Amino acid sequence: MHYALDENYFRGYEWWLMKEAKKRNPNITLMGLPWSFPGWLGHGFNWPYKNLQLTAYYVITWIVGAKHYHDLDIDYIGIWNERSFNINYIKVLRQMLDYQGLQRVKIIASDNLWEPISASMLLDSELLKAIDVIGAHYPGTYTVKDAKMTKKKLWSSEDFSTFNNDVGAGCWGRILNQNYINGNMTSTIAWNLVASYYEQLPYGRSGLMTAQEPWSGHYVVESPIWVSAHTTQFTQPGWYYLKTVGHLEKGGSYVALTDGLGNLTIIIETMSHTHSKCIRPLLPYFNVSHQFATFVLKGSFSKIPELQVWYTKLGKSSERFLFKQLDSLWLLDSNGSFTLELQEDELVTLTTLTSGSKGSYPLPPKSQPFPPIYKDDFNVDYPFFSEAPNFADQTGVFEYFMNTKDPGEHRFTLRQVLNQRPITWAADASNTISVIGDYKWSNMRITCDVYIENPENGGVFIAGRVNKGGIWIRSARGIFFWIFANGTYRVTGDLAGWIIYALGKAEVTAQEWYTLTLTINGHFSSGMLNGKPLWTNVLVNFPKNGWAAIGTHSFEFAQFDNFHVEAHPDMHRAP
Repeated sequence: MHYALDENYFRGYEWWLMKEAKKRNPNITLMGLPWSFPGWLGHGFNWPYKNLQLTAYYVITWIVGAKHYHDLDIDYIGIWNERSFNINYIKVLRQMLDYQGLQRVKIIASDNLWEPISASMLLDSELLKAIDVIGAHYPGTYTVKDAKMTKKKLWSSEDFSTFNNDVGAGCWGRILNQNYINGNMTSTIAWNLVASYYEQLPYGRSGLMTAQEPWSGHYVVESPIWVSAHTTQFTQPGWYYLKTVGHLEKGGSYVALTDGLGNLTIIIETMSHTHSKCIRPLLPYFNVSHQFATFVLKGSFSKIPELQVWYTKLGKSSERFLFKQLDSLWLLDSNGSFTLELQEDELVTLTTLTSGSKGSYPLPPKSQPFPPIYKDDFNVDYPFFSEAPNFADQTGVFEYFMNTKDPGEHRFTLRQVLNQRPITWAADASNTISVIGDYKWSNMRITCDVYIENPENGGVFIAGRVNKGGIWIRSARGIFFWIFANGTYRVTGDLAGWIIYALGKAEVTAQEWYTLTLTINGHFSSGMLNGKPLWTNVLVNFPKNGWAAIGTHSFEFAQFDNFHVEAHPDMHRAP
C-alpha cells in the first residue's frame, strides 16, 4: 500500500518466500513485523500512531490479503521494529483483529528491549491480555523479572546477525540453547535467513547461509545452517522444553525437549568464548574445557532403547565436522545412563527421531564478480517479481512499469513509485536511491535514459563509486550527476548534495526523456546529456570505488530506462 487505498499483494519477494517455506514445512510459523510504514499513515508526521485505527487497518488488510491472495495464515503480528510502542494502538489492534474474526492471530510486543513493555503489561490488565508473546531483540540470553512475572511466552524475536563463519555458527549454537536456559525464551529467531544482498552493505554475510550472486547463481550453505539443524530437524512448534536443562560443569550447556508423546531430543553445546561471540551484546568471559558429562534418563524416558547421534565440530579444518551422523547410542542395559566425552566447540544432538538427514544439494556454480558490462532495458511484460534484478533499493521503491503514454521505445521502464517519505525505521535519505554492481569498481561509464515526472521541483541522478548503503545511506559519498526540471544540472560528491563539484544550466525539462552519461576515470569525471558533453574533467579524489546507482532528488515519480554500465580498469577509450 504505497498510497492510501492502494492494495497490492504481489510486490516484493516475501509472498513467494513464505509460500516456498510452507511447501517445505507446512507447520512453519509465519510472523509479520512492520519496520517502517507508508508515509500516508503519518499525516505529515514520522509517526505511525497518529490515527490508531488507520494503522491497525493497514496491518490487518495485509494479514487478510495474505490469506485471500496466497492462502497464507499469519500466526503472529508485531508492532514496530525496535521503535516506540503505543499502548492504545496495541489494544486497538487486538480489538480490530478480533472484530475481523482473526482471534487466532497473536500479538508479539515490542520487538525491542524487555522494558518498558513488561512493566507496562503488569500495570495494565487489558494490555496484558492483548499481548501473547513478549519479544526482545539481542537479549544476550537473559530476560528480566518483570517479563517473567507476566507469565507470557518469552522470545528472542531477533538475534544472531553475526558474520556467518564458524564464529557466527558458534554464536548461534550457544544462544539457541542458552536463550532458554538463562532467559526462559522458547523461540530464537535469526536475522537474517539468507544473506542475499551486496556484502559491503551493513551486516554483510549475516545470514544463516549466503546467496549474494544472482548473476552467477553461486551460493554457500554456511555452518550456521547445520547448527540450526541440530535443533530444528529434531523438534517442531508444539514441542516443549523439560525443566532439567542447564550448564555443564566445565562449560557449555544442554537442553532437552519432548513432544509429549514419548519422543526426546537433547542438544548439547560446548562453544568457547573466542569462537561464539555474537555481534551484540558484549559477551562476558567464560571458560570451556575438555570434560566427561553423564546424563540419566528417568521416568518414561528410561525405557528409551536407542538414541540417534548427530555431531558438529567447529574450528580447524582438519578436525571440522558439520552435522555428521554418528553411531547410535544403545541404552538397553544402562538404566538410562550414558556418559559423553566433550571437547570445545562441539554440538551433539541425541534424539529418538530417526528422520534426521543432512540431505544433499548440487554443486553451486562457481563464484563470479558482477559482470563488468551490464545492461537492462526493463522490457518485461509480466514480471515474476516487481523489482528489477541486481538493483538494491536503499531508499524508495523502484518497480517495473508499463508506460501507457509511450507505446514506443519507453513502453517498459523502471519507475520510482514512492511520492511521500515513509515513516522510517532508520535514518533514511531524503532522496531515493538504488545501487547496483561491484563495490570494487573504480573506473566506470554509466548511461541511462531518465524521465522526470514532477514539473515543479523534480530531479533525477545517475551515480558511480557510491560507498555506503542501508542505515548509512544518508552519508553516502560518490559522484552524483543530477538534472532538474528547472533546467539545471549539478555534480555532487555526496547523495545529500552538500559537496558540490559543478553546477549550471542544462536544456532539460520535466516529462521528456534524456540520456545521461557519467564517466569516471581515475581522479576525473565527466558527464554528457544526450551524447553531448555537459561538464568535463571534474576532479574527484574520494571515494576510490563503489557501486553504480540511480535515484531521484526527493520522493517523487520518475522513470529510468536502458541502463548500461561498463566498468574497466582503463576507461580512456572512446564511448
